[in-house]
Amino acid sequence: MIIETHAYARAGLLGNPSDGYNGKTISIIVANFGAHISLYETPELKIESPDSDQNVFKNVYELVERIGSLGYYGGDRLIKAAIRKFFQFCSENEIKLDYRNFSIRYNSSIPRQVGLGGSSAIVTATMRALMEFFKVAIPKEILPSLILAAEMDELGINAGLQDRVIQVYEGCVYMDFNREIMHKKNHGIYTALDKNKLPKLYLAYKTSLSKVSSRVLNDIKVRYERGDPEVIETLKRMAGLAEEGKAAIENGDEATLHRLINENFDNRKKIMNISASNQEMIDVARNCGASAKFAGSGGSIIGIYKDDLMLNRLIVTLKKINARVIKPYIV
Repeated sequence: MIIETHAYARAGLLGNPSDGYNGKTISIIVANFGAHISLYETPELKIESPDSDQNVFKNVYELVERIGSLGYYGGDRLIKAAIRKFFQFCSENEIKLDYRNFSIRYNSSIPRQVGLGGSSAIVTATMRALMEFFKVAIPKEILPSLILAAEMDELGINAGLQDRVIQVYEGCVYMDFNREIMHKKNHGIYTALDKNKLPKLYLAYKTSLSKVSSRVLNDIKVRYERGDPEVIETLKRMAGLAEEGKAAIENGDEATLHRLINENFDNRKKIMNISASNQEMIDVARNCGASAKFAGSGGSIIGIYKDDLMLNRLIVTLKKINARVIKPYIV
């Protein structure tokens, strides 16, 4: 029997990156893209790599181009980290596993390194496949923390819980990472919001802006741990935007949500360097009348558009700067 699991891309609607600092966020799932895992029993344990992870190249130009778009690391390390953390969890919780081996492979349609949660999607889908294969039930509220631990503890990836929560819960979720609750329960308070109450959303991304999230976020983490008052206050305000956004969504207040999305990016800009190409996407979208903020840590943006006329304008004008526009499909 072949086990097939998946996890979708995601976009942060409000509050990010405060999720890594006991803040609050709202995220949506983006089912337009996803990571897919196939797992089946075999005599030996084997991780099968897709073509994009193979170390065979036509020439040096292909090698350089692939590193530029995909980075130095493929998905194999994510799968290894997920497997190790899964087995550690089972051992620590005295869960006995059948002595069976398996082969596992992945493929992903999520654009790499543009802030849409591609790495965490691979880990999430792997965890789901392992849970099904070994018949292990991990509580839904605990699973995101385990996924994050696989990335942070095993691979040193600097990240927050937001991506993993929305990829586990899907839909649209408001997350409160209150320090005391996190310390006590090892998870936050996760509240599903009615996706039908969301306004018209667009998402745009540039694959030419590929970057590694840990590098982007490292500086803000250092400043936060140093007690930088500007960073601490700005992150606190971002968390407040998510709280206000929750009320705006529940009340159908599109105008307030539009303002909060713009303010989220403007606050990020106060404490983080924004590349000219990333800023260009924001400026072009806002000049069309839409709101705009990063969907993650750069490379993609999300916001509200008013009508089809504005959406068409977004598609045309963002295409001129090599950015693709889609309407996020939320499941």
